[in-house]
Amino acid sequence: MRYFFIGVAGTGMSAIAQYLSGRGEQVSGSDRLFSKTDKSETQLQLERAGIECHFQDGSGITPDTEAVIVSTAIEESNVEYQKAKSLGIPVIKRSALLAQISDSIKTIAVGGTSGKSTTTAMIFHILQKCGKEPSLITGAGLATLQKQGLIGNAFNGSGEWLVIESDESDGSIVGYHPEIALLLNVERDHKEESELMELFSTFKSHTKKAFIVNSNYPITMSLSQNESYNFGTKGNPGIKGSGFEQDGFSIKFNVNGVPCSINAIGTHNMENALAAIAAAVQTGITVEQAVEAIKDFSGIYRRASLVRADQERHLYVVDDFAHNPSEVASAIKACQSITGKVIAYFQPHGFGPLRFMHKELGELVAATLRPNDIFVIGDVYYAGGTVNRDISPEIVSQAIQYLGKNAIFAKDKESCRAEILKNTPERDCTILIMGARDPKLSDYAQSFIL
Repeated sequence: MRYFFIGVAGTGMSAIAQYLSGRGEQVSGSDRLFSKTDKSETQLQLERAGIECHFQDGSGITPDTEAVIVSTAIEESNVEYQKAKSLGIPVIKRSALLAQISDSIKTIAVGGTSGKSTTTAMIFHILQKCGKEPSLITGAGLATLQKQGLIGNAFNGSGEWLVIESDESDGSIVGYHPEIALLLNVERDHKEESELMELFSTFKSHTKKAFIVNSNYPITMSLSQNESYNFGTKGNPGIKGSGFEQDGFSIKFNVNGVPCSINAIGTHNMENALAAIAAAVQTGITVEQAVEAIKDFSGIYRRASLVRADQERHLYVVDDFAHNPSEVASAIKACQSITGKVIAYFQPHGFGPLRFMHKELGELVAATLRPNDIFVIGDVYYAGGTVNRDISPEIVSQAIQYLGKNAIFAKDKESCRAEILKNTPERDCTILIMGARDPKLSDYAQSFIL
């Protein structure tokens, strides 16, 4: 097949494009940020993976193109979408293509509102360390793969397993038929809980072997297939965690009595690790082998990534992809275990998401902040398109202030930087940068000099 991906530089799109190219398919794609002269690192990495890259002007789509792939971010008015239609070329959703791929190989699919990318990466890491030679399609780059010069969100292994991150936000999770499936959590994000439960129930019914859920929450346990498959710290799951300790930027806990340690922060990462171990056990790996394998897991791009550290003054800058209320609260809590003060910056990733979650975001952040912590919220990241822009992030900072905690709204990144630096003490503080979609957020985090 000759595939063409519109917006191929996006994390979800680039992962599938790389996977198909690694399988010998002819893959090309476009992005509005591509250039013939001033090429970004992502463009260079895609080209090294055998993917022909074009500017998003329609020039890359020809009558020889057999399928055009789009994500939900690509509107039908897009010039390349229109060219594909005019040429009679099938236009396929990214999620539908991923479902087709997963139907052709034994798949482990990770679902849930939060923690999918980290858990997917952990499963891949364990299987790889244990000699399973897995393949990977996910939404964030693994540090171990990035060190090899790869984007890090896809890998072609020679083994029988493919590990994927499955998305519920667009409802596409119902299209997968995995051998093993995980449900990490269910929280109001993009959709109401009742809608999510309907999707996850279908996800369960499509699972061929083991449907694994988090035993810590009644809402996930309501879909439990077999308690021995499950993971968590409550009840009697097959994979049970206990004795959690935070030690600087590493966590320690026991898995079924076996000591485990990982370079990560926060109890949510213990839950992610327990989920990964539960999935690994279903492939024939023992708990002891999985615990040994996961101890050198080096994380993924923009998930509690330590980008700056002054150990002597106990000052840190942490970069995180958190973008829904529970993820933002969890990221703040994790950093609170490191220093006595946290200054948390958050950039909402769209006007629609902000409109949907602003009330819950304000309440959760206010409940999480300590008296001396500060929440700084910036303007919405706008990626283009026809969206209603009639809401301001100031509605969140005002709600947090009303609830008695410290919050600041500053419109642009430089104004936010000034507020952050003005409030950063000489010692014992973590600056936490959070948000999704904006490709420059990581550079923003790294620009803070302690």
